[in-house]
Amino acid sequence: MSVKSPCIDICKFDGKTGLCVGCLRTRDECKEWKKMKNKHRQKIVDERALRSSKLGNKARG
Repeated sequence: MSVKSPCIDICKFDGKTGLCVGCLRTRDECKEWKKMKNKHRQKIVDERALRSSKLGNKARG
């Protein structure tokens, strides 16, 4: 089964971390999502808490 995209249609990138404040992915991760293997997608999803802390908990979701 495919790992669902965490996109929530906010698409604003933090200048300091490079992470989207909505889905917590980098621009490259967003662009490459459809081409990624599920293992890589799952790793990104599993890192949401860590990525959120890098943003100072500004992220939604």
